[in-house]
Order: sequence, then structure tokens, then C-alpha cells
Amino acid sequence: MPRSKTKQAPDAGHTHKAYQGIRRMLFHNEIVPGQKIAYRDLAERLGMSQTPVIQALKWLEFQGLVRHERHRGYYTEPVSIQEVEEIYDFREQIELALLPRTLARLDTGAIDRLAAALEAHLEASREIYLYDRLLRDMDFHLTLAALSGNRVQHQTLRLLFDLLYLKYGGNILFSTSMEKADTAHKELFDHIRDNHLEGAKSVLSRHIKSVKKHVLGGLERLMKEKDKAGF
Repeated sequence: MPRSKTKQAPDAGHTHKAYQGIRRMLFHNEIVPGQKIAYRDLAERLGMSQTPVIQALKWLEFQGLVRHERHRGYYTEPVSIQEVEEIYDFREQIELALLPRTLARLDTGAIDRLAAALEAHLEASREIYLYDRLLRDMDFHLTLAALSGNRVQHQTLRLLFDLLYLKYGGNILFSTSMEKADTAHKELFDHIRDNHLEGAKSVLSRHIKSVKKHVLGGLERLMKEKDKAGF
């Protein structure tokens, strides 16, 4: 048994490394929606054999980020306006549902955690680290959800962010107003700190709807431009 465990560990480690590497490429738009994935090239870029890369692609297929076509290989899923709209609608439902529990459990430690997440987001905005800003935005919302103590809905929200940012991250990044997001996060924090549930719900709902509108508008323009260019 010990020999078997020792033998399997490197394979699992390489697969995880490949998985994280491909996730980074998706997030930074190095692999774009609708693209055929040449796993041999991926293996070369990641400095490993093809086997862990293929295993990692299977994990990503399970998450809905890539698909496998028999005798043709792996492809990233194409852009879907309906999917993005559904993700934001589901996000809004989850985040609003968690707010009452978050405020009921609120204490000094929770406020400090949320304040730190807000400050990290604002710092990333000021320094114009665009991809870092996107991650800090996610961290702020996930921190707020985690404070509710509801693990299942928190994990579901994390999976939605994964799908949204890994598949559409590059497009979302340049479709969202930084100033509006900063203002909304600060207003939301103030309402939560003051334990004002209705105010927090109003700001959060308006914020998510506004971001959804910007993202959908950006994606629609992008798809029209691609159609005109014949892609």
C-alpha cells in the first residue's frame, strides 16, 4: 500500500499543476471562448507530459469550461449571452439570500474581515492592476458570503465566479465601470457595518444588476464586431 501511494502522488501533483496552469491561461484570456485546445502545445508550455494536461482538461470539462468532441479533441465553450445573464441572476439570488444571516452573525471580527477585503479591492483599483482587481472584487463578495456561515451557498457562489471569470474574465474586465463598483462596495460596507439590512439589499441588488448590464452590453458589442469581421 505505501508503494502505491508514493507512485500516485506525483501524477496527482502534475495534474493539479496542469489544472491551475490552464485556469490561469483562461483567466488571462490566453485561451479564448470557442478555441480548439491543442493539448500538446499546452503540455509544452506547462513543461510536462500530455497525460496530466488531458486529466486537467477532463476536470475542466466537468466544470463546463471546456468540451470534448470525439476524434477532434478539446474546445473551450463559446460565449453565451444567456449563460452570463443566468449566472448574474443566480448570483443576485444567493447573495441577497445570505445577507440576513450575515448581519445576524455580525461582530467586530466580521466587520474587520470585510473591511480588509474592501481595502484590498480599492488598492487594486487605484493601482490599475486590472486582473488583480477582478480577483479582489470576487474576494469581497465571497468574504461577505462566507460571513453568513452558509458553506453550501458560499461554495455555489464560488463556482459561479469560477465559471464567470475563467470563461468571460477578459471580456468582463473591460466592460465594468471601476468607479461605480468602488462606490457600490463602499456603500454596501457602510450599510452592513451599520446593520442596515434593507439598505444593504438595495445597494447589492443595484450593483449586481448594473454590472450585469455592463457585461452583457460589452459581450453583445464584441459578438457583433466578430460577426462583421467574419469570425
